[in-house]
Amino acid sequence: MKRQKKDILLRLKRIEGQLRELQRMVEEKVPFPDILTQVAAVTSAIKRVGTVIVQTYMEECLEKTQEGPRVKQEETLRDFQKAISRYIDWT
Repeated sequence: MKRQKKDILLRLKRIEGQLRELQRMVEEKVPFPDILTQVAAVTSAIKRVGTVIVQTYMEECLEKTQEGPRVKQEETLRDFQKAISRYIDWT
């Protein structure tokens, strides 16, 4: 999990830089088509981070379902389903 966390943080820092660049582009009145290209890049990067987070959380939940009582397994799966549902609603 440490490797995934490091990967997620690196991606988020890269996105932060992209957002700063977007702000600079708007302030300097860069042509809108160029700004839209950058917006598309940021949107894509955020979706990729979401995918990595979903995969990491799924692995974590699967590990939890292999241990412990059946009630705990079902609770873990419900939590995962709720998180995925929220993520899908926002994307």
